[in-house]
Amino acid sequence: MKALAAAALFLGSAALAQQPEAKPLEPGRENLAIPYEKYTLPNGLEVILSVDRKLPVVAVNVWYHVGAYDEQPGRTGFAHLFEHMMFQGSKHVPDDVHIALMEQSGATDLNGTTSFDRTNYYETVPSNLLETALWLESDRMGFLLDALTEKKLETQREVVKNERRQGVETAPYGEAQEKAWQALFPAPHPYSGNVIGSMKDLDAANADDVKAFFRTWYAPANATLAIVGDFDVAKTKALVEKYFATLPSGPKPKRPDVKPVKVTRETVIRHDEKVATLPLLSMSWLTAPYLKPGDATADVLATALSTGRASRLYRRLVLDKQLAQSVDATQQSHGAQSVFTIDAVARPGVTTDALKKEIDAVLDEVRKDGVTQEEIVRARTRYDTRQLAGLQAVGGSGSKSDTLQTYNQFVGEPSYVAQDLARYQEVTPALVKQFATDVLRPDARVVLHAVPPSQGTPPSSGSGKEAR
Repeated sequence: MKALAAAALFLGSAALAQQPEAKPLEPGRENLAIPYEKYTLPNGLEVILSVDRKLPVVAVNVWYHVGAYDEQPGRTGFAHLFEHMMFQGSKHVPDDVHIALMEQSGATDLNGTTSFDRTNYYETVPSNLLETALWLESDRMGFLLDALTEKKLETQREVVKNERRQGVETAPYGEAQEKAWQALFPAPHPYSGNVIGSMKDLDAANADDVKAFFRTWYAPANATLAIVGDFDVAKTKALVEKYFATLPSGPKPKRPDVKPVKVTRETVIRHDEKVATLPLLSMSWLTAPYLKPGDATADVLATALSTGRASRLYRRLVLDKQLAQSVDATQQSHGAQSVFTIDAVARPGVTTDALKKEIDAVLDEVRKDGVTQEEIVRARTRYDTRQLAGLQAVGGSGSKSDTLQTYNQFVGEPSYVAQDLARYQEVTPALVKQFATDVLRPDARVVLHAVPPSQGTPPSSGSGKEAR
């Protein structure tokens, strides 16, 4: 996913909760089903329970169905800023005590994250301390505003601005990649802020904005609570009732209806790279949303292009021609539109023009002949292994609780592992060839040349729209 982790070819937000057509499973795949119970409290809070007694621990994983996609123009980065505010204390929890209480309780995998499509908060605790975790989550869900102050907002605003400095402004290729991303998703598209947002918009946020955001998006009716691990079901239901059922209900907010973006000509960006010391060549295309037709095909092609020493781009650019220090192809799957990206970092003395020529040659081969069945099997094995390894843990990113939440958000069915992996069964060399031909077109991409001054001026050759 995701990842980082998206257009059937381009779908808007109205399609996000539609479940893909069920496909028959390979023999034995039925065993991948995760036992769970799902129910809804009168105030609208969804609850998912899944018992796993491998270890005496329980994961508590709360998803609020709001992310950068739901931000208003002029408020980019707000969903992520609000994630920080959720750790600053609530009515019955003193300032900055939430994390300390959890750590003193032996919690692990304690974090919160923000994506384009959701914001989540999770922790794994010893089974006998499940009630503490549920109380903390319920208090910030119901009573955050009682403890919110301008001072807390200002403190967290500065923390987030520093994250932006470290992750974008002073990171190798950070500003260059931001330019490329915004060329794919021009403002006011909500993906334009790329979750972290802009300094200008972060500075514009005030306490009234935070309160309005909380009242709109952090209502129980817009959240799902997953509890996974070693617990007593009846006692846990009673705890959920005790701590969450009394929280006031509110209407489930409507997600914005944003028109999908279409790139109809090549855009070339030339960036004077001031942090990294080697040139970067990056190509990006808009692709199918997460779990929609074409998403798995993009995953398979990305693996065939750059995963392992035998992959096509790695073998050609890094091993055979020794033009690149590294090369990476990824399908960043998201709820509205995904992005397929190829990044190659040049060796000293190699131009981004040279990298572009070789990458295009490899893509032309795929457009002509597709990939081999052996490459597809390798990719399927990789995704099977990665998914099943994640299910061994009850909590944390990519864990069983996270997996149940992910599928619940995107298809409405928490136990969707077998169906997800079955998508890769249907990928064929012909489908990969069609994807490379129809989607990865030269006239539908953003091409970034990020060249340090020591390597000379970014090349001026190329077609289509150019930007600095």
